[in-house]
Amino acid sequence: MLVHSVFFWLREDLSDAERAAFRKGVDTLTTIGSAEAVYVGTPAATAARPVVDTTYDIGLTVVAKDVPAHDVYQEDPIHLAFVNEFKGYWTKVTIYDVD
Repeated sequence: MLVHSVFFWLREDLSDAERAAFRKGVDTLTTIGSAEAVYVGTPAATAARPVVDTTYDIGLTVVAKDVPAHDVYQEDPIHLAFVNEFKGYWTKVTIYDVD
């Protein structure tokens, strides 16, 4: 199993409509067939602790069967269209892949 976690920091100057469009775009990634499970959300309202980073805007977690399934996800037309359409919306993206 491979867990692919992506955290997006969006540009501060995005309008509410652009933020909503971005979220809708991230939600399209849930339809990619090579993903066994996909979770999308914003920072949880848990108690503040020094080890918890809540500075990101949107988090995405994709569970894939293995590295080859992850690689298929990366090349899926839905994923490529998302990156192409929204790459200008974020100032930072951080990815953690856990196998």
